Amino acid sequence: MSHPWLGVLCGMAFLLMPVTFLHAQALGWEGETGVFVTPMAYTASADGQKLHAVTAYHYLHAGTVIGDFHEGSIEVGIGKRAELGYTHEFHAFGSEMGTGGLSPLWQNGFEIFNGKVILVPENYKKNPAVPAISVGFIARSDVRNVGNYEEEKNTAQMGGKTDGDIYVVATKAVTQVAKKMPIILNVGLRGTNAELWGMGGNAPGWEARPFGAVAFAFTGPGKSSIIFASEAAMQPHHPLDFPLLNIPTTLTYCTRIVPSPKHKLNIDFGVAQIAGYVMGGPTGVNLKARVTWGSQISYGF
Repeated sequence: MSHPWLGVLCGMAFLLMPVTFLHAQALGWEGETGVFVTPMAYTASADGQKLHAVTAYHYLHAGTVIGDFHEGSIEVGIGKRAELGYTHEFHAFGSEMGTGGLSPLWQNGFEIFNGKVILVPENYKKNPAVPAISVGFIARSDVRNVGNYEEEKNTAQMGGKTDGDIYVVATKAVTQVAKKMPIILNVGLRGTNAELWGMGGNAPGWEARPFGAVAFAFTGPGKSSIIFASEAAMQPHHPLDFPLLNIPTTLTYCTRIVPSPKHKLNIDFGVAQIAGYVMGGPTGVNLKARVTWGSQISYGF
């Protein structure tokens, strides 16, 4: 996992068993149907419903420098092949606010809009080798973090900047290896001008960044489902106006619990490796967020 491409070549994401059940309420960090921080090809659809709504609350503890993030999401599946959603991100300052402290680089939260369309459904024309393939977008507005803050802090009003992602992603549930333990593979490529999904502000320009994930699903007590997963998402090399800061690939290790197949409820826990020393080695700039943790609860109606 130390090399950025390794996670992509392994195809790393997550899901639950049975696969069709998870589609209805598996929201990722920015509200789209996804893993902990990256999208999957599936949408927030549900059998027999033309419109299917899913809500979620997300929390990420990003350390004493960056602070904490809270998010509220609403996602609507449209038929079987599309979804649209909105998320608002709230930010709580880190504790290092004094002279020389980096916490002021992370300001108020921002707005997130997303959409996705399935181009090729999974097992198309009854071919079990065909993955689901989708294209989607994520648009963020009023982003005031890191370089965005530095460019606007002396202006009369901090209006924030916009950034976004455009991506293509393929997802496949593999049941041939072990029918009682499905393996979910996920791999994609995004064009982005955001650093760390806007939490690190904007990047200097648009870049192509790969991502991927793998998950293993198990049946737990009382017909519950437990999913263990990991993902990797390469980031733009440095934030806007900070050319000497090197942002590593984000790695996550997460667990999803579905207490009962009767209820469209998910509870997620995860550890994310984001950014520690980003300049100058062990005596340089330390964002103190190389190991962070987060949780989520989501419910489908």
